[in-house]
Amino acid sequence: MPAAIDAVELARDLIRRPSVTPADAGAMAIVEQMLSALGFACRRMRFGEIENLYARYGTARPNLCFAGHTDVVPVGDAAAWTKDAFAADVVDGVLIGRGSVDMKSAIAAFAAACADAIAAGKVTGSISFLITGDEEGVATHGTKLVVEALAAEGEVIDHCVVGEPTSAETFGDMVKVGRRGSINAEIVVEGIQGHVAYPHRAANPAPVLIRLLAALQGRKLDDGYAEFQPSNLEVTWIDVPNTATNVIPGVARARLNIRFNPNHTGQALADWFNAEAAKAAEGFKGTVTVTPQISGEAFLTERGPFTDLVAAAVADVTGAPPELSTSGGTSDARFIRALCPVIEVGLVGKTMHQVDERAPVEEIRTLQRVYARIIERYFA
Repeated sequence: MPAAIDAVELARDLIRRPSVTPADAGAMAIVEQMLSALGFACRRMRFGEIENLYARYGTARPNLCFAGHTDVVPVGDAAAWTKDAFAADVVDGVLIGRGSVDMKSAIAAFAAACADAIAAGKVTGSISFLITGDEEGVATHGTKLVVEALAAEGEVIDHCVVGEPTSAETFGDMVKVGRRGSINAEIVVEGIQGHVAYPHRAANPAPVLIRLLAALQGRKLDDGYAEFQPSNLEVTWIDVPNTATNVIPGVARARLNIRFNPNHTGQALADWFNAEAAKAAEGFKGTVTVTPQISGEAFLTERGPFTDLVAAAVADVTGAPPELSTSGGTSDARFIRALCPVIEVGLVGKTMHQVDERAPVEEIRTLQRVYARIIERYFA
């Protein structure tokens, strides 16, 4: 019979591994050793410099998967932290450390719930873990490639729970049943540098960039979509590298991001960028280049037995059903949805990526109880 797991102590062990993307720092080994001890068949799946892990307990269906990531964002200003970001100190019942919310505590909570379920003989199908070290980075060598490899092998995952911090104000008030898509674009306008007194000898890229950004920003993308908030375009960076006041610059650059609902696809938005770029460049003696990068399409896990089961499990523990939401940023659920229905359930996300990222110890234990109820209901 596998030994019980203390979710808080396991979370502390993981936090003490400074696994800032793409570094692993031994975090994946902790997860692998723990799951192996529970009887999981573990496979390391390394792509490039990224460590990934797929582990499965049992061979029968249904296969309930838990997905998460061991990588974390950088500390930032270390001097601003009240405690060492990787010491995993518990102060007045609160676990402080990078990854405590996003999302090493969730990995620990699900593992602890699994250990109890296995010991009680409640797993009548399979439980699997899909853990990556590339969620906080560009996400090109993590879950995306693991999902592609598993699909090519014919591995079947029936449903998936992702441990992202989904609660908004109080624990269990929100779970995620979908996400908006995301597309980035880098714009480079190359003109001809020259003297400001002789503009006919130059081609100023700045007005072209301004026209293009105004056209893009001026379009109302939509009024929202069922279950989704409106799409939004945000200009995130503008640069005209020129230190002189009497020089027309030779280049102007910008970056933008759109978070979009199912009214759009990434490719349609990329095509729109290029069409507007061509209009802005009319009569310009230079070039306008737009390089889009689609990091995920919008998706929704339709309401049904699985979403009902998860919502009921949360309500069993908290006493109130959660809001089923599609708000917030992207997550690796955007890749997993190619395999199976996916839903995200986790801690309150207010301090993720912040100085003094922290999670109340009792909240971590409550998350474990929610995961335990999900497992129990799923295999009932």
